[in-house]
Amino acid sequence: MIQQKSLLFFIILTCLILLLPNTIFAQEETMLEDEAMQVEEQIFEAEVLDVLSEKEITRENGTTGLQQNVQLKGLTKNVKDKEMTYFGISDLEVVSAVTVEKGDKVIVSYSKDIDGNEKYFIQDHVRRAGLFWLALIFCVLIIAIGKWKGIKALISLAVTFFIIMKWIVPKIMTGSNPLLISLIGAVVILAVIVYLTWGWKNKSHLAMLSIFISLIVTGLISIVFTKLTKLSGLAQDDVVYLIGINGVNINFEGLLLAGIIIGTLGVLDDVVISQISTVEQIKEANPNLSKKELFKRGLRVGVDHISSMTNTLFLAYAGAALPLLMLFNLNMEPFISFSQVINNEVIAVEIVRTLTGSIGLILAMPCATILAARYLKIR
Repeated sequence: MIQQKSLLFFIILTCLILLLPNTIFAQEETMLEDEAMQVEEQIFEAEVLDVLSEKEITRENGTTGLQQNVQLKGLTKNVKDKEMTYFGISDLEVVSAVTVEKGDKVIVSYSKDIDGNEKYFIQDHVRRAGLFWLALIFCVLIIAIGKWKGIKALISLAVTFFIIMKWIVPKIMTGSNPLLISLIGAVVILAVIVYLTWGWKNKSHLAMLSIFISLIVTGLISIVFTKLTKLSGLAQDDVVYLIGINGVNINFEGLLLAGIIIGTLGVLDDVVISQISTVEQIKEANPNLSKKELFKRGLRVGVDHISSMTNTLFLAYAGAALPLLMLFNLNMEPFISFSQVINNEVIAVEIVRTLTGSIGLILAMPCATILAARYLKIR
């Protein structure tokens, strides 16, 4: 019965989400159609037929690189079976130049110079095959080990991806408030996860209330300290490409806040669900415990859990910023002193992201524990 209610909830919610973007974003899709067609004509996939010649170069710092002239064959419809040559050997070194082998599939950009001559440039490798097999192994393992819960986890993952890509991102791209949109999207994502996992029951409602309170607190703290540290949200290189895109004025400070909220979702969900389950098990083992004693015992378990989850959050952000950490170790500009390091916006963003997310997790644990100890009902 619980599983049927969970699936019914999931189906209704998914249908609503599927319908919403179609009615809201039809205009944007029409506006972008011409641009998408132009990109399709200029960027395409090709197969490496042969590496015609190679040249090894030595840079000023002593490192080496490889330049190649490559024979290509187009794979997409506009250039299907068309053969072309990429001239990568030149006096001008391209740092991001891609090294290829015969049989590789690559992404190629096409342009014409002032004289109308066609020029091709290999931008990157096509990685779909490797990603497909990795995703397949992941799905097989989670279903084989998790059984029905594994299937529900995959459904939750698919819904999460869909909401982010089809609702949160498009709404932000139209100029909507990124923080508000991310909060709404986060609540919907976690509602799907919680109710699909537990069904429509008392502890599901308590989990959602705990998560909602924690998200609001995390959002408020993020706003306060983003203002205090004067973060613009423009520190990342990728953000530059969004400035003035499609004539929309994107709120980059809000985009930074939205990233903090979304980045906290996974561990927040884990902390709340685990904590409520812990209190439930303690209460089932000893129904005679007072609410105060139940809270204390649940809190002891939660303290250990929150310590490991905070470290997990820090390691996740530190891993993403590993190249920057290497620059600190080399004492390269502009990271000479510790003061300069933490004043750099790229670093300040990661500090604010890590600490505000961790504060949200820390507060979520006692919040979930006290709600579960006071209101959780067991059969």
